[in-house]
Amino acid sequence: MTKLTIDQVKFNLGKVPGWSLTDDERALTQSFTCTPFPKAMEFVNRVASYLGQDHDHAEIRIAGDRVTFVLSSKKANGLTGKDFAIAQAITKLSG
Repeated sequence: MTKLTIDQVKFNLGKVPGWSLTDDERALTQSFTCTPFPKAMEFVNRVASYLGQDHDHAEIRIAGDRVTFVLSSKKANGLTGKDFAIAQAITKLSG
């Protein structure tokens, strides 16, 4: 996949409500609160199942009932269209 320009990133950011850019503008991030803690783990497992073998785009941090995702394409050294598609899917899986 091809790395998106900053203008393309900012355009696509409007398609993923709740997600924001990291300070270096190379990744998307969003935190979700899932209470109680087992719900957080269920959510992470749903996302992991969705990602399957294509897990190199996602970093997942779990702190109690808070799950934070950081998405970036390591091969592209930045964001691609696939990162935005994954962000949309994670948002749907959160519901």
